[in-house]
Amino acid sequence: MPTACVIGLGKSGVAAARLLKRDGWQIIVSDHGTAGVLQQQQQELAAEDISVRLGDLFDPEAIRPELVVVSPGVPWDTPGLLRARELQIETMGEMELAWRHLQGIPWVGITGTNGKTTTTALIAAIFQTAGFYAPAFGNIGYAACEVALADRKPDWAIAELSSYQIEASSTITPKIAVWTTFTPDHLSRHKTLERYYSIKAKLLSNAQYQVFNGDDPYLRNVGKLMADPVHGDACWTSVNGKANLIGDPERGIYIEDAWVRTSKELILPANLLKMPGQHNLQNLLMAIAAARLAGIDKTAIAQAVSTFPGVPHRLEYICTWQGIDFINDSKATNYDAADVGLSSVNPPTILIAGGEAKEGDDSIWLSNIQKRAAAVLLIGNAAPTFAERLEQVGYSNYEIVETMERAVQRSANLAPQLGVKNVLLSPACASFDQYNNFEERGNHFRQLCQEAFSEGRG
Repeated sequence: MPTACVIGLGKSGVAAARLLKRDGWQIIVSDHGTAGVLQQQQQELAAEDISVRLGDLFDPEAIRPELVVVSPGVPWDTPGLLRARELQIETMGEMELAWRHLQGIPWVGITGTNGKTTTTALIAAIFQTAGFYAPAFGNIGYAACEVALADRKPDWAIAELSSYQIEASSTITPKIAVWTTFTPDHLSRHKTLERYYSIKAKLLSNAQYQVFNGDDPYLRNVGKLMADPVHGDACWTSVNGKANLIGDPERGIYIEDAWVRTSKELILPANLLKMPGQHNLQNLLMAIAAARLAGIDKTAIAQAVSTFPGVPHRLEYICTWQGIDFINDSKATNYDAADVGLSSVNPPTILIAGGEAKEGDDSIWLSNIQKRAAAVLLIGNAAPTFAERLEQVGYSNYEIVETMERAVQRSANLAPQLGVKNVLLSPACASFDQYNNFEERGNHFRQLCQEAFSEGRG
């Protein structure tokens, strides 16, 4: 029986292990962690004859597996994985494994620095309203291998793909690929902006049809230069009218006179989407572009858009207390996403920010704080650094509160005094200093708000 190693015991790793086990492999799962939740998972998988090694640094020479499958959060260039590839052991990401089981099905692959999750969820909602079984998976919803394990195969596979997942997936070829935005992120892993760009561009180059956000400054510049041959016949979108399209305007989807339209037909009124913010109109256009490329009629699109509730942790309304809205934007894990979140709510705002800081340019975000934030409450490891940066730009109305509990409590004290319209959790940071992921952070914020302000649960 051939041996396969799965690196990382998250949701994706567990699904990959079970899929490989079903295919007849002997499985060893390796994870460097030792937390109690991992030990529980270890026991469950042992009952399925899947071996789990905790506190383990993967060494391919000690095991000599025929296959290595990597969970999305595991860096592609760790010593064990580099050595596995040197030994010519086939090494792939969990998404690639799922692709090899589902490649007979058309895929929509969505990538980008920000906007992926909302766009993916909206595309899935449209396809499902049109009658397709089209689960969303990857960075959203199911793990990819959970979909591959299921008895029922999708009509369409709707995959949100991070740069990590694309990097470890050499053969994924979507029918439709969508690129939402491009700004510096994950540079601690990818080292250079050029490498980060090339990873995402690979997905688009492999696709039969491409959709680009024509309002994204970086993607617009690339499009104008035509540096990548796939841009020539792509579908470009713009919230600023047909005149702002690049590429072939006959292929584009845009907003003009408050309507989403092509050069030949009106599709739906832009105000059918209830989510706030210009960025969500951009997400809407890309989702509609993908649906039209799949042949979905505008009646189903309009029905799905009009009932779309948004996604958790992205400008998610939690409750209202004494006329103040509490909003969960925990998914804003970098400066650009947090800037979009702050721009999308009515000022003045109390902003809760901080966590595990990322590399990137914070200047636009800081400028927006000066214009729109009545106060900033800082949590997590980044709090002292953020405080210093706020001082450097002349903003002094901040407090280091350290924890989410104190942030919510302090916001309740400050909000009535400052006359703010909302309290916004939009951290501009990863969550790993205090939480397992941004979802756990957002859920904690939601729980604290609902417990403290129960009169206005939403």
